[in-house]
Amino acid sequence: MDRYQHVYVMRHGHRLDNFDPDWAAKAARPWDPPLFKDGMVRAFQTGQRIGSQTGFPIHRIFVSPFLRCIQTASQVVAALSSLPNAMSSIDKTKLKVAIEYGLCEMMNSVAIWPEVSPIDGKFDFNISDLEAMFPEGMVDHNVDPIYKEIPQWGESKEKCRERYVKVVKTLADKYPTENLLLITHGEGLVTTFSNFYKDTTVLEVDYCAYVQLRREVSSKDGSVVETGEYEVSQSGIRFSHDPVTIQTPI
Repeated sequence: MDRYQHVYVMRHGHRLDNFDPDWAAKAARPWDPPLFKDGMVRAFQTGQRIGSQTGFPIHRIFVSPFLRCIQTASQVVAALSSLPNAMSSIDKTKLKVAIEYGLCEMMNSVAIWPEVSPIDGKFDFNISDLEAMFPEGMVDHNVDPIYKEIPQWGESKEKCRERYVKVVKTLADKYPTENLLLITHGEGLVTTFSNFYKDTTVLEVDYCAYVQLRREVSSKDGSVVETGEYEVSQSGIRFSHDPVTIQTPI
């Protein structure tokens, strides 16, 4: 039968250190800020909007290990579950969540300022604590991640963009009959949009902005026969068809 695969790529919500300039000086992990309270609200509202507008289920969520992305994903899950027609948008017994290192922040001093980077250069994550932020049984421990560890510090912007494109394409091809939601950082969203929507320059990306990729998938006897080209739509992204130099969003 023929059907469409939908892949959402979403930026995290408002980060606390942008609203509390003193937070980093007191934080144990100043390079890994949580969401600001408005970021939690917007993440929830974005989850509601995605769920109410889609009319199709989200099967899997992949998320960067940074706290602001994990909290964004948690709010989106809660929002999808709260919709009156929740069963059409999410089945909590079937939706699966996995942490994907390939969706993490650009690992260099452009995205993570030297004054807040760990002195020993180690960006550690307590994966068990992060997974505990999702409903019991929702985390899929059988998923084989695309990137099994965080990229090495000093990553170039070009290598980072290659990483994001690889992760989006690989996950979509790995689960061609499932609809995916990938939660990442500003550069990940810029890269996804500009890669799939050619000849554009992204000018600005809102927190919780997202790109929706849709392609036709033809399957027979449970096996994928053919996939079509992606159609691209977006929310919260301002762009131009003229070359423009912009700063990296974080």
